[in-house]
Amino acid sequence: MSKNGAGVRPESPVALVTGASGGLGQALALELDALGCRVAVHYNSSRQGAEAVREKLTNPSVLVTGDVGSWEATQALHAQITAELGPVDVLVNNGAIRKDSLMAMQNPADWAQVIQTNLIGSFHTARASVPHMLRQRWGRVINIVSPSGIIATAGQTAYSASKAGLIGFTRTLASECGRRGVTVNALSPGFMITGMTNTLPDRVIEGMEDKAPIPRFVTVEEVARSVGLFLDQDCMTGQVISIDSGVSIT
Repeated sequence: MSKNGAGVRPESPVALVTGASGGLGQALALELDALGCRVAVHYNSSRQGAEAVREKLTNPSVLVTGDVGSWEATQALHAQITAELGPVDVLVNNGAIRKDSLMAMQNPADWAQVIQTNLIGSFHTARASVPHMLRQRWGRVINIVSPSGIIATAGQTAYSASKAGLIGFTRTLASECGRRGVTVNALSPGFMITGMTNTLPDRVIEGMEDKAPIPRFVTVEEVARSVGLFLDQDCMTGQVISIDSGVSIT
């Protein structure tokens, strides 16, 4: 055991990636698989997409479903992962939704659903995973956030609030877990062509690209490659790593 209380990294960690049925989630699952993890591929509605991701994995894996906004559903999917692969060593909170609208006209139920899924859902998955990590004195929690949690984007009060809240959650949970070898960090991707953005008009995409010092979208593969850093670093915790073409500094 190391001086900071960390235990030994499992030889083949079990990694749960929420929202892994496509886009960034798929890239994260493939990268973790390449790094030797046994991946639990989570989906909420797109089973076909999740199955396609699982077919690309080389290590033992499992397909799990459930609404992470529900504590009962989260407990059930964790029980399935534990039964088929073992308890979760690496948690990647990637699953998220957006329901954009100017706040003065937004449906309160839509606003609440974004918070329930993006923020409370991340609490649920962490609450189910972290006790095991603390007991074994090694674990990784990686929360996918967004430049929208740092900079203002009109029409995104719900999404921005959920991601800003997740940044605060990351830092505080990191302070609670560090002495037992568990790191908690956030990864903040920039504009990517994914299921959330591929329906945007070209003029909107061009405007988003022009905002960044590096005037292009990042790829999901570029973002996913950073998970190796999170797995390897025992002394990096409570940080927000931005891979966003510099948009968060504009």
